[in-house]
Amino acid sequence: MTASRRLAARAARAGARLGGALGLCALLAACGPNGGSPLARAPVGPVAQSPLPPASPAAPAAPSEKIGSGPVKVGLVLPLTQSTGAPSVVGTSLRNAAELALTEAGADDITLIVKDDRSSADGARAAAQEALGEGADLIVGPLFSPSVREVGRVARGAGKPVIAFSTDSSTAGGGVYLLSFLPDTYVDRVIDYAASRGKKSIAALVPENDYGRVAEAAFQQAAARNNMRVMAIEHYTPQTLDAAAAKIAGLGDQIDALFIPEQADAMPAVSQALTSAGVNGKKAQILGTGLWNDARVLKLPALQGAWFSAPENGGYNAFITRYKAKYGSDPARIATLGYDAVSLAAALAHTQGGQRYSEATLTNRAGFNGADGVFRFQPDGANERGLSVLEIASGATTPVSPAPKSFAGAT
Repeated sequence: MTASRRLAARAARAGARLGGALGLCALLAACGPNGGSPLARAPVGPVAQSPLPPASPAAPAAPSEKIGSGPVKVGLVLPLTQSTGAPSVVGTSLRNAAELALTEAGADDITLIVKDDRSSADGARAAAQEALGEGADLIVGPLFSPSVREVGRVARGAGKPVIAFSTDSSTAGGGVYLLSFLPDTYVDRVIDYAASRGKKSIAALVPENDYGRVAEAAFQQAAARNNMRVMAIEHYTPQTLDAAAAKIAGLGDQIDALFIPEQADAMPAVSQALTSAGVNGKKAQILGTGLWNDARVLKLPALQGAWFSAPENGGYNAFITRYKAKYGSDPARIATLGYDAVSLAAALAHTQGGQRYSEATLTNRAGFNGADGVFRFQPDGANERGLSVLEIASGATTPVSPAPKSFAGAT
């Protein structure tokens, strides 16, 4: 299945469609030498004000940091501190990436109102209330799913949209749009590609955790859509991994592909279990998700020749270079979410006037281009991404199916 057909199939499951692309993909696609977007000036409409729910007494207000000087205000709600009060590396990376995006886009379209949610749902609710009370027209963040639910509830009451970073699809909808890397997007891409390469009979080795359960559901749908026979789904914990791998090995020539939706830190144990059980990756193509895009995984003997779906690395590597030049350290991997969200918020404020954050604008079918490639929001709040399929070889990756550069031809 082609990338366009894959994207169209996923979109068909997402629900209703909005016709008439607005052609906004170019807003973030044409970047200058410093990574910013050269944008044409357009008038910015007034910030609409709505009644707000009362502030929560459980989480007292924290001082706001303001970044930028534009007339359109955007709340940035992030876990800048952990629940213990210690600084959060991930939250800081997201904040820095947001600042970098605004610097590169030009700081005179929007003002970021930065709020620390203290890694808690109560803190996120209070942060959203404060940001909206200070005139925010859009909320970017938060990261954790309980926090996203609380921010979504507050923002809906004020009639404002949210671009959040949780990978929990159940938090999407009702004006909450997820920019995160969703498991089903990874799964669809790699299974569709395997089917296009003639794989017809597949098994899955699935961890007993939340990610595994979500990935398994997407796997079953993708296999059915591609008329692939699912010969076995073996679930495992660390204690039962060897036994599960042995059952997969027992399938022998009945399978020509094996899907393993496991996280990077657990893959060394999985690799050892596959080797001990005699699972041969040359006979059964091993498949994974973007969680494998990690140096620890790329060196594992059992995974040489494996395929996994992920954003192409070029945009991320360029982002890392600019981030390190400004902040002197490497960002967390998901920092690009903060960068892309704020780049988008600035671009829309720059060109779309009073419709900048409307549902029609945010869900336009042409999509947008960010550091991790093309993406677009669905009306249900989920997203689609243009992903590549990478092959592991000698501790590195080689693209075997490039990521699409646009959603042209996808419905």
